[in-house]
Amino acid sequence: MKSFCSLPKSGIATLIAATLALTACQHQPEKTAVPTPAVAAKPVYPQVTQREVGDGLYEMAYSPVADALYVASAQSFKNVNGGVIYRLNPVTLATEGETHTDLKNFGMAADDAGAVFYTSNSLDGTISKVDARSGKVLQRLNLGGKKDKDGDLPGARELLLQGHNLYVSRVADPGFISIVDTRTFKLAGTIQHAGKWVTGLLYSPSMGVVYAANGDGDILVINPRTHKIEHRWTAGDSKKYLFLNMAEDPATGRLFVTDNSQGKTTLVFDEHTGRVIKRIPGDALGIKFNAQRNEIYISQRETKKVLQLDATTYAVKHSWSFDTNPNSLLVSPDGNTLYVTLKQPFNKDNSTPGKDSVVRIALK
Repeated sequence: MKSFCSLPKSGIATLIAATLALTACQHQPEKTAVPTPAVAAKPVYPQVTQREVGDGLYEMAYSPVADALYVASAQSFKNVNGGVIYRLNPVTLATEGETHTDLKNFGMAADDAGAVFYTSNSLDGTISKVDARSGKVLQRLNLGGKKDKDGDLPGARELLLQGHNLYVSRVADPGFISIVDTRTFKLAGTIQHAGKWVTGLLYSPSMGVVYAANGDGDILVINPRTHKIEHRWTAGDSKKYLFLNMAEDPATGRLFVTDNSQGKTTLVFDEHTGRVIKRIPGDALGIKFNAQRNEIYISQRETKKVLQLDATTYAVKHSWSFDTNPNSLLVSPDGNTLYVTLKQPFNKDNSTPGKDSVVRIALK
């Protein structure tokens, strides 16, 4: 998750308004394109590889079966219909395949085997199932929901795959969570009363619950067997928060939550009590925990940095600065590599001054 769909203009409220205001893309047949010649990757730091890939890059998924890094792209928001799913070499970041889709792609989630992955088509309230080996879109599902005054469905943001259940956070007021049975690829249920703008989703193997974050500053604790919201955690200080993304250290029972309110902080919750035990200052968007290295990674869009923190002391061990805005994060299964998408700023006409990039950071 993983990151919020950062659309033209800054500010989450503006982003959501932009998400719901954009009309559905015109439908075009999907096709798998012949890969274009790779542009040489740009060395930034000794352990960092950076490469411009395309417009509108968002979340990533790694497939061990295909040995590939997939990147969801919404393409340009100016005069471009549809999006692309890029297949990259996980070491060189060279483009090895492209799947052109009739809808724009944002969130991603892969199954444990990496044989298939799912992407959310946020602006259209749909999700797509993709074959990891070929990059072909296998199925698509319209999640439904109450349309707004402009006739648009609630946005489909984050994806969480747990067993046969695919949870999809829905950007609406009030927000909700759609549940898809991946065996039938049909809507299996809905979790209502989830607060304004459901954003991040996370499964806790140690606690056996699903967490959902929202724009009201709530962390919802959901029973995955009954799909009931059993608890609602808050920061407990009466301040306004807009929670985005989450990561967990299951060994110590800590839940890390990024906030995009005026406070600009990352909150650490004790999963056993639901109380905040630490606040990490600074703007924060994406967040990942690396158990192999006992590290936390945070993407900072405003300061254009990615932070590497000691997960015990919360001290910054290292930071990487970039010319554009870090967005989504992904840690490789072996814990030795961190991937980052870098986004260009938007012009007033929703165009961008250049292409978005993907960064590979060798952590060893």
